[in-house]
Amino acid sequence: MSNWGAIDGSLASPRGFRASTVAAGLRKAGAGLDLALVFSDSRETTAAGMFTTNRVAAAPVVLCRRNLKASRGRCRAVVINAGNANACTGRAGLEAARAAARAAAKLLRVSPNQVLVASTGVIGVPLKLDLILSQLPVLKETLSIENAAAVTRAIMTTDTFPKSCVLRTTIGGQPVHLAGIAKGAGMIHPRLATMLAFVTTDAGVGARDLKKMLRAAVESSFHRISVDGDTSTNDTVLALASGLSGLRVRCGTRTGGLFLAGLTELCQTLARMIAKDGEGAKKLVTIEVHGARTRTDAERMARTIANSPLVKTAIAGSDPNWGRIICAAGNSGATFDPSKVDIRVNDFVLCRGSLDVGFDEAAAKRELDQKELTIRLDLHEGKASTRFWTCDLTHDYITINASYRT
Repeated sequence: MSNWGAIDGSLASPRGFRASTVAAGLRKAGAGLDLALVFSDSRETTAAGMFTTNRVAAAPVVLCRRNLKASRGRCRAVVINAGNANACTGRAGLEAARAAARAAAKLLRVSPNQVLVASTGVIGVPLKLDLILSQLPVLKETLSIENAAAVTRAIMTTDTFPKSCVLRTTIGGQPVHLAGIAKGAGMIHPRLATMLAFVTTDAGVGARDLKKMLRAAVESSFHRISVDGDTSTNDTVLALASGLSGLRVRCGTRTGGLFLAGLTELCQTLARMIAKDGEGAKKLVTIEVHGARTRTDAERMARTIANSPLVKTAIAGSDPNWGRIICAAGNSGATFDPSKVDIRVNDFVLCRGSLDVGFDEAAAKRELDQKELTIRLDLHEGKASTRFWTCDLTHDYITINASYRT
């Protein structure tokens, strides 16, 4: 059981962080906030990142990887924009990302490789760098704890609500904070990352340990969600640790374990929010696979079910068509005995031993009408299990994405 408790706050709740936002005009006219700056006042700040595995990586992803390596994980600032992904923009796109980092670094009096950048929005459209450069001085002057709360709104695209979480605990007599925000509703099938997520903490964590713990937390959270099966060009998770709480965290220690538990809880909370806010979605769906031979088998099966358009449309229509679920399971590549599978939605049993149990159709539909569902498969093969989060697939998903660029 985690000792971390949720509190009201923002990315600046951990000591040492400030942030600011502005409407730079990068979105469609009148769309509001679209540019943000996050900064740590601590010179001891460490950073870690995880990024898309899509071979078509956006310019900000390329630059972040380079700067994290060049600075040896000592980054202190993040420039974030919405409205334009700066992906598939060639050398000009990479130079735009570099120019934004250099300009921010000059204003903040840090090295350019200590500035990270992240972008989200339309792919293949040149980034209007002048709009960013003209607003960076404003962002620098308005950096504050109070202004940090608006960053959640500045990074939204098709999101219908801002996604944030702040946790607090006491370790060794020291109060410690973890804060995170995320954006994402479509093109969600992360491979060790999500669309965009940013985490701050006032714990002191070495860059290598922070990367190791971030990877573990992401593996159990953002790597377990899917909206539509598409891995973005811009998937990014960045974590910054200021060290100002006085607590030092190392992997393999008791304090390291407590910190990792909080980081995992934070990331899972944000990941669930993304799945819940899937484009056009009406239902949050948890996929649980139990009794698999291996963890790999469980993960393969859960991921395939979570990505199945037939399963997701059945859920949208509250259709208790468990045949679609077991079909997806059999198509996953997992090893199991097809004659031993039990499937239920919440506590409502749909099949036992891979056979229909003669359930009441109307009662099953009422169960599937709920806004949050858990689909559980028991394979009776072993002790491995896993959990994924997804959503239903509705007509609104097509409506949103048929006109996303225009």
